[in-house]
Amino acid sequence: MLKLVIPKGSLENTTLELLEAADLKVRRGGEREYHAYIDDPRISEVSILRPQEIPKYVEEGFFDLGITGYDWIVETEAEVEILADLPYSKTDVGTTVRLVLAVAAGSGFKTPHDLPEGARISTEYPNTVKNYFERMGKDVRIYLSYGATEAKVPEIAEAIVELTETGGTLRKHGLVIIDTVLESTTKLIANREAWRDEEKRKIMEELKILIMGALNARGKVLIKFNVAEDKLDQVVESLPAMKAPTVSKLFHSNYYAVESVVEKAGINLLLPRLVEKGAEDILELPISKIVY
Repeated sequence: MLKLVIPKGSLENTTLELLEAADLKVRRGGEREYHAYIDDPRISEVSILRPQEIPKYVEEGFFDLGITGYDWIVETEAEVEILADLPYSKTDVGTTVRLVLAVAAGSGFKTPHDLPEGARISTEYPNTVKNYFERMGKDVRIYLSYGATEAKVPEIAEAIVELTETGGTLRKHGLVIIDTVLESTTKLIANREAWRDEEKRKIMEELKILIMGALNARGKVLIKFNVAEDKLDQVVESLPAMKAPTVSKLFHSNYYAVESVVEKAGINLLLPRLVEKGAEDILELPISKIVY
């Protein structure tokens, strides 16, 4: 049985939704509970902790399996096994967040090299920033931020290094991005000793299949319809699909049944087009998992 830790905070709701879709629903007494359980014999306990703590806790064996951001794996220099990339953020699936270097819009700094020696940098990622500027050969002073990092410019710091999805919050505070320090996605990680255990590794692989299957199904639907033989080619040509659509002849009929997995976005335009081409009896069905 495995001990699992998942992130509290910005990734929390999306992670809980993903696990529920994977039939690994996290159950707890209330939203502020840090300890929970999943009704699955393969998982003995679940904890919900800050994502920056998770890599080291997994490395040191407090947990066998964890979900956290790649940015915190890099920052803590944790030695863990990365089992899967889970490209989701607090707002969307399929996104990559960036750790960026930002300065005041009117500062005149256009690149990291424009910053003066000894420049003050405010960040929640001091180790990552230290390594970044050391590779550049530039001496800076790094100040650990405990939040509201964008408010530190220009009075407290000449620049900040902050995580962003779109850069919107930074622009709102009069900041501009002058470099990307790191790109990050959510990761499924494992303790290396647990990963070497044959029984635990098998369980981890099984859980990974469920989680990735649920993630793959996000934003996709299954459509099924019938079409006359003389219209089959033109309908199939206009049909987007993950792979080739499944086509089978109906019994004692000149009709064919067609089914395909398509993106939910754009289905409002696709269905009328299929009808126009000759599709009949169209069904749109939700998908809970896609396992490749």
